[in-house]
Amino acid sequence: MSTHSLTRKKRSQCDYTLAFKLQVVSAVERGEFSYKQAQKKYGIQGRSTVLVWLRKHGTLDWKHPKVHQVEQSREQRIKELEQQLASTQKKLQDAELKARLLDIIIEVAEGELGLEIRKKPSPKQSKSSERKKKCAFLQPAGCLGTQGKPTISASR
Repeated sequence: MSTHSLTRKKRSQCDYTLAFKLQVVSAVERGEFSYKQAQKKYGIQGRSTVLVWLRKHGTLDWKHPKVHQVEQSREQRIKELEQQLASTQKKLQDAELKARLLDIIIEVAEGELGLEIRKKPSPKQSKSSERKKKCAFLQPAGCLGTQGKPTISASR
């Protein structure tokens, strides 16, 4: 391996005068150049050097660039909302059709195979079984070092 491939060319760092910086900033703010064009025209190194100058020395707000949003007319907005509504209604119809189709498939399968495919709703739990569950959660509290200390009552 040669030593030429290991050596790097050092970048030269230029110190620009305040007058030069202000000249570039004013040219960009007047609209003569974009900051990228000014960078190329004046041979300024660094991708964001001119932008930093604009933020520091410029009179315009370069810290918060404006996002250009095209305002829609009332008619355009209504048309867009109508399209969204039509799309949503189409999706709803498709979902309802799919649900009906699946119901028919399940009914046919249950009839031919003699199996109950649909899940039966589970009965509601009684109050006493709910209290037992709460008590079951409170009992292990003893292993957490809460012995002899007041705990949450299960009778609430």
